[in-house]
Amino acid sequence: MITALLVAFAVYVLAGQQITEKAKAFIATAKMPTIDGKHVAALALVVAAAIAFMPGRSSSPTPQPVPVPPDAFSLRGKFIGPTAAEDAATMSALCGELAECIEYDGKHDQRLKTGVAFDDLRIAAREMRCKGESIGARQPQVRDAVHKFLDDSVGSSGGPVTPESRAAWVAALRDLSRAAADVTR
Repeated sequence: MITALLVAFAVYVLAGQQITEKAKAFIATAKMPTIDGKHVAALALVVAAAIAFMPGRSSSPTPQPVPVPPDAFSLRGKFIGPTAAEDAATMSALCGELAECIEYDGKHDQRLKTGVAFDDLRIAAREMRCKGESIGARQPQVRDAVHKFLDDSVGSSGGPVTPESRAAWVAALRDLSRAAADVTR
């Protein structure tokens, strides 16, 4: 953009007087077209299209990262090996989706009524998403940390779920999703 402005200024400095005289002569002899609403609308659309396709401009603001408390659950250093980044991304997505499903279920049919149902949902989702492979088998440090975190956060009861325990599950799964996503950054 700045280059085009500099070139235009250089052309004006070198030939500005001649261009101005020719433009005045043309305007004096030319018949000016009539401009109606269609022409104005077409010009407005062209300008809008040019603005929309300008590089470096975004129509939506960049989301600011949510600050993570210093004492938040972390999985940094626990994903190890050649599949570490992929495993962390998969776990993040899976835990985020499970949190969404459990939260949605609580606001609608409430088909998931026990801790056992939550565990069955988790196992089925993992088997389908990971095609039977276990991230915990490849990442034993992650498995152990997640097991302890879930026991501390939601307990180990397979019994009936209350609104409070459902909210605790959703929060815990979102924390796991965030912690796994943090590893990939």
